Amino acid sequence: MPVYLIVEAKKVIDKSKYTEYIQKVPETIARFGGKYLVRGGKVSVASGDWDPERLIIVEFGSMDKFRAWWDSSEYRLVAPLREASAIVNAVVAEGI
Repeated sequence: MPVYLIVEAKKVIDKSKYTEYIQKVPETIARFGGKYLVRGGKVSVASGDWDPERLIIVEFGSMDKFRAWWDSSEYRLVAPLREASAIVNAVVAEGI
């Protein structure tokens, strides 16, 4: 069953590090079969008060593939750039 990583970048606090992160992370995602469905772009509020500055949605073939990526040495090398440069919320949801 596919899963979807949904990330809200609430606030970028170090643009240069975050830029480096967004340049390096796609390769790690691709190695584990992940595919971007949404990456940046304009976000418009349809209902409610959720208005993310930046929204990212990545599809993985399964929860196991997502976990393999998330826990991989490749991603663990890149993740500190995100952790040091942006305030984010992230969830993983099973799809249909």
